[in-house]
Amino acid sequence: MTERSGGLRDWLRCPSVAAPFTDDALIGAMLRFEAALAAAQADCGLVPAAAAQTIAAVCAEHRPDPGALARAARPASTLAIPLVQGLTEAVAARDAQAAGFVHFGATSQDVVDTALVLQAGAAGAALADLLHALGDALAALARAHRATPMLGRTLLQPAVPITFGWKAACWLGLVHRGADGLARALREAAVLQFGGAAGTLAALGPHGDAVAQRLAAGLGLSLPDASWHGARDRLARLGAELAILTGALAKIGRDVALLMQPEVGEAFEPTAAGRGGSSAMPHKRNPVGAMLAAEAAPRASGLAAALFATLPSEHERGLGGWQNTVFLVADLFDAAGSAGDAVLEVIAGLRVAPAAMQRNLDAQRGFVFAEALATALAPALGRGAAQSLAEAACAAAQARGGSLRDAAAADPRISGALDPRVLDALFTAPAPGAADAMVDRTLAAWAARPRGQPA
Repeated sequence: MTERSGGLRDWLRCPSVAAPFTDDALIGAMLRFEAALAAAQADCGLVPAAAAQTIAAVCAEHRPDPGALARAARPASTLAIPLVQGLTEAVAARDAQAAGFVHFGATSQDVVDTALVLQAGAAGAALADLLHALGDALAALARAHRATPMLGRTLLQPAVPITFGWKAACWLGLVHRGADGLARALREAAVLQFGGAAGTLAALGPHGDAVAQRLAAGLGLSLPDASWHGARDRLARLGAELAILTGALAKIGRDVALLMQPEVGEAFEPTAAGRGGSSAMPHKRNPVGAMLAAEAAPRASGLAAALFATLPSEHERGLGGWQNTVFLVADLFDAAGSAGDAVLEVIAGLRVAPAAMQRNLDAQRGFVFAEALATALAPALGRGAAQSLAEAACAAAQARGGSLRDAAAADPRISGALDPRVLDALFTAPAPGAADAMVDRTLAAWAARPRGQPA
């Protein structure tokens, strides 16, 4: 098992989101389960209080070498077996009687799955903080540029005018929905795994449910209706939400990268020494934050698919479908954290170029107002005839190399149907449509989100 911090892969991680999934953190979470289990059983009279205290004290100090633990896990098929063996030996060195109560009534999957949900909760809180900051930065961008006109683009071609504030509000909606979806999945996944050999806690007799209730409370987790060794839907749903969020963040990054192309030049990532340079071309300014977000999306979708593959688990505990889940989920948090951290840096320092946006609008020679022209003609001529006249004016302007405004004014069928002042207005100010209302609703929804809790 390779240490997850201080290595070459750290450049594809957000430190705060990755920290709960280090080797030491995983070992600590498993030992936390064992200490809480002994305490819960002591509360129910199944374990002597002194033995539970000894177990808890050893768990607080015991830190096996991750490499040695990984090597021992290979023949055991799970990390929990060598961890429990080492813990038992460490407890026995202090109190031989207490060692007999280590891991009492539990099974390996109880330890690993519960450790995973504890780690996911900590990583989710760090990711929620990041998304709060990103959402606030996007909201500020939407407010500042709600009236900044720019060219809308569909299928990578000029479409109709929009505002940059509306575009930023659409990005904010992606982050809002992604954060809320992740929060729901995290809440659903934050449940204790404790079922013993086959899920029914048979070894604890009539005390099983009482122990489970106390164990869940001690770990700050919910008690599920039933243990879930063979039911992997909660973790699959968590993986899906992480992948969706990562893809949404990558969409924002990709949009910025396209706006940053020199031939577009409408928005730019922040600059800093060593940021965005090329090893071969000194003139280049690469969209590195966008690249980090774009890199993470396909990685996350593949990892989520691997979690989906664990769903058809066999009977009460599957073969090979749960042992690596902690690492799949860790890698998904890596992808989401890396993308979120990169996009936050981009948006927080984004330089917007309204003059370039207007210049690109003007360069379209009015063709982006063709829809507005057809819409204005429709009440007098009918939708079909209006569309045909607008298309004819576009063709005439293209053939002559002139503007759509001039071609429309030269067509007596159009000039006869529209007052010259109306025609001028169509080509001077983008019609806002419902953009302002959409921006208002998006900003209001974000402002109404609870602060100070996981997204």
